[in-house]
Amino acid sequence: MGLQRDKALPVWGWAAAGEKVTVSIAGQSASCKTRADGRWETTLKPLKAGGPHVLTVTGTNSLTIDDVLVGEVWLCSGQSNMAMNVSRAMDYENEKAVADLPQIRHFKTTSHSTPEPQDRCKGQWTVCSSETVGTFTATGYFFGREIHKQLDVPVGLINSSWGGTAVEAWTSWPAQENLKELKGLHDEWKDRIASYDPEKAKAQHEKNLESWQERTAKAKAAGRKPPRRPAAPADPRSNQNRPANLFNGMIQPLIPYAIGGAIWYQGERNSHGELSKCYGLQLSTLIKDWRTRWDYDFPFAWVQLPNFTEPQTKPVESTGWVLVREGMLQTLSLPKTGMAVTVDVGDAGNIHPKNKQAVGRRLARWALVEVYGKSGVPAGPLYKSTARKGNSISIAFENVGDGLVARGDKLTGFAIAGADKQFVWADARIVGETVAVSSPDVKKPVAVRYGWAPNPKCNLYNEAGLPAS
Repeated sequence: MGLQRDKALPVWGWAAAGEKVTVSIAGQSASCKTRADGRWETTLKPLKAGGPHVLTVTGTNSLTIDDVLVGEVWLCSGQSNMAMNVSRAMDYENEKAVADLPQIRHFKTTSHSTPEPQDRCKGQWTVCSSETVGTFTATGYFFGREIHKQLDVPVGLINSSWGGTAVEAWTSWPAQENLKELKGLHDEWKDRIASYDPEKAKAQHEKNLESWQERTAKAKAAGRKPPRRPAAPADPRSNQNRPANLFNGMIQPLIPYAIGGAIWYQGERNSHGELSKCYGLQLSTLIKDWRTRWDYDFPFAWVQLPNFTEPQTKPVESTGWVLVREGMLQTLSLPKTGMAVTVDVGDAGNIHPKNKQAVGRRLARWALVEVYGKSGVPAGPLYKSTARKGNSISIAFENVGDGLVARGDKLTGFAIAGADKQFVWADARIVGETVAVSSPDVKKPVAVRYGWAPNPKCNLYNEAGLPAS
């Protein structure tokens, strides 16, 4: 297993009520008595990076965990792009060949959606090797590998992710129940649960199966691909996208395991409909909720949605995908947060881009600079401020490093508008740590947008080779 260095280490479990339990590791011990409900918990003093150690838990019986390493432990969560494993990433055969890294450990929680908060989950620690790495979260692995390489300490990755799931499912109910912006969403789930009739659902499913069998037979006879088998009916109370259900089953049981921070790759599910406007609120609510429950403002970084769908043709293509990106950018107002911009490493035709190496490296770069104190810029250029000068608007950026650059002959991606908010493509040029934006068609500009499309045509970077948000 992997333990977090330099932090108090909560250890807990279950035993007979009143049973004395002693936990020992690396020359220290801590004891406690089991509560009436069967749970015990004690805390070990902080350990320095290293190992392997042996952890023993002794009560009326004794448990031993060998090969315990102490280093950096990060929680990796989100939907399918976090769940996507190394075997599906770019260049897997070569990655597998160099994956004998026994100081990297991976714990995958079993998918579990439930209406009630749980006190335990299922999963196991796996040592990284060429044989096992294919099952690791790709984003988490490439992040952890860079952390391990640069800090020369063991790394533990706790992978609690589930494809196709919404941010509200990963946030506790008390944290979101009174958010007026989410009332419509919560009411929809209440109505869905109230109207669910198991017998009617079963009868309808049997009809659907009969229809499916007929269509399948016709498709086979015609040499076509058969339709997908209809899913069995399920009680919406246990649905994996119901608000708080994944927090209950896959996050609550991990608390208060000591972690160094968390990385998050999610947002695709929330990019549809009006709710995309609320993503910044939802992400910030999740971060504050998790930090409160861990009782620690741990570092938290996420992946801004990559380029996807058809390349941009109009100056502004406002979609839910773009609004989720904007919500992610706004969430950087929270302390100890970071964002990996991936607008240049996505795939227009695949919502699961294979270049997870770049994603992991960019997350790791932020952590190495902002969390671990390494030198360099943590990310690509981020908007800082504006200044209006006649018919031009000057945009100042943070994370400039050694300078701003355009990848290509001409800086692209900027659109400008007057009070009518009718955006047109802008002329943009780099002036020191700023970009001057103008258009002969807009005499009195009031607004600028950059990269404002799901798959934008934009090319502003810093000298470190990191793209602007």
